[in-house]
Amino acid sequence: MDVTTVAAAVSGSLGVVGYGLAAVGPGIGVGLVVSKTIESIARQPELAARLQVTMWLGIAFTEALALIGLATPFIFGA
Repeated sequence: MDVTTVAAAVSGSLGVVGYGLAAVGPGIGVGLVVSKTIESIARQPELAARLQVTMWLGIAFTEALALIGLATPFIFGA
């Protein structure tokens, strides 16, 4: 094996590990958003519809971070 083959194998592995670490943050974020929404609905059930809309927006923005983490190696890795 030459140096370029080893470097390509290592950088590919680091990209996978990097995306795995980048997915941890949004996973925790979505869990917090949903848990706080459930807690808020339990406290004020009459606001359930408004809270659910806000929850879905929060989830969408949080998941955007995971997509950025997925796209970043393709943009800067080349």
